[in-house]
Amino acid sequence: MSRPEPTAAETLLSLRHVSRSVPIADDQLLTILADIDLEVGVGEHIGIVGRSGTGKSTLLNILGLLDAPTTGDMEFAGEPVQKISRNRAAAIRGRDIGFVFQQFNLLPGRTAVENVEAPLMYATGREFRNRRRSAEAMLERLGLGDRIEAKPNRLSGGEQQRVAIARALVREPKLVLADEPTGALDVETGRQVMEILDGITKDSGAALITITHDLGVANMATRQFSLSQGCLHPVLDGATAEALAGESR
Repeated sequence: MSRPEPTAAETLLSLRHVSRSVPIADDQLLTILADIDLEVGVGEHIGIVGRSGTGKSTLLNILGLLDAPTTGDMEFAGEPVQKISRNRAAAIRGRDIGFVFQQFNLLPGRTAVENVEAPLMYATGREFRNRRRSAEAMLERLGLGDRIEAKPNRLSGGEQQRVAIARALVREPKLVLADEPTGALDVETGRQVMEILDGITKDSGAALITITHDLGVANMATRQFSLSQGCLHPVLDGATAEALAGESR
């Protein structure tokens, strides 16, 4: 059963009538996202599914404060995004948003623990001083305590994605954005990785937004949405499989 939309007090991320357009030839605009409304609660898991070319990457960039809406209003933890500077947006990303990607994006010459430490290099005070201990503890939580000194070429695909998850979570972000997190994995490994990601974000209280074409991955979320022709549609109870299947073909 889907969870209802969060109340104002529970809301972490809010998009109201958000659109994104880019200029093309002859002073024309191409609308990539149109009139997006989305409320994400603290600790909630949202699944967004859609085909390639529907605006998934653009939406991810806006949710992660990597890009700004052309029109509409967006708030992160009660702070209006349109009014903040680039430096402030970068600070929020570094502190409060974790990213998990399809291709892992690990530093090839660094060990697992060094990869997880990387976000903490921008921390200060105790968080910076304890970076090694924090990275090791997060890898332990993900079942990689015996692999902390292994470099990516010595890790399986599933292990590499778990290192990437550890890196995304090591600063205890408020929001985790997962972009096709199982796309480079086989079905069983992908299921295991998603169970780990879903469980550890629940334990930490972080909200999780998973953008995917995989119905099984989307159905792990508390609420599901389909993205089609730049528009975001909630998927209602009883229609999940049919609606999501139509978007993922």
